[in-house]
Amino acid sequence: MSMKNKIILLFNWIYHLYYDGFKHMRVGKTLWVLIAVKLFIMFVIIKWLFFPDLMQENFSTDQQRSQYILNQLTKEN
Repeated sequence: MSMKNKIILLFNWIYHLYYDGFKHMRVGKTLWVLIAVKLFIMFVIIKWLFFPDLMQENFSTDQQRSQYILNQLTKEN
């Protein structure tokens, strides 16, 4: 059996392992939904509320933004 066939069989086995596991879950599906909702809240809602796009608000062009970033990266303290 070639190495390529072994790799394909391994991925096929892993896929079926997870597919069968998720198919027969009861409580796990609810937990995965809760995890997905929590991640959505953390990465979308909280980012939108607490981390505004300051570069977009403070500068009107890409040239001004890039100049500001260049100055911040190369300034001496």
